[in-house]
Amino acid sequence: MQGSAEDLPFDDQSFDASMAILTVHHWANQEKGLKEMRRVTRGPVVILTFDPSHPWFWLADYIPELVALDEAQMPVMTDYAAWLGSVEISPVPIPHDCSDGFLSAYWRRPAAYLDPNIRAAMSSFWTVGDVSEGLEKLARDLETGAWAQRYAELLNLDAYDCGYRLATTT
Repeated sequence: MQGSAEDLPFDDQSFDASMAILTVHHWANQEKGLKEMRRVTRGPVVILTFDPSHPWFWLADYIPELVALDEAQMPVMTDYAAWLGSVEISPVPIPHDCSDGFLSAYWRRPAAYLDPNIRAAMSSFWTVGDVSEGLEKLARDLETGAWAQRYAELLNLDAYDCGYRLATTT
């Protein structure tokens, strides 16, 4: 079956649970898509998302356009309750060795952001466009040790709250 989040081709309460992982910001109509998830789900709806009000991690120091992008496209946390009903919002700390390719997965491995193959898997980079200036600055800071000095407190952390949130209907 094919469909869009905003017009799911299923009957009411067709599923025991539903989940959306780092996708809501790509939907044409986020409110309608989430209400559709609620409509087709008789149990919990679980959304992994990003809180645009959360303080950004260090990557924004190099590519500030990422902050503006998320502020423009990410629903605020109160939207989830307005669109889904009662929800519980929980932080999702990202482990330092996270192997998924989402934007903050490499928060403790900054050189990964210099790899065009890694960036190609992140929608934020292809949405923002040319980030060469910020990447050049990051490369210089890594080479000189300035990055490690500036962000030394991160190097000993096992996990970090980069602003990802789990919104779960209650």
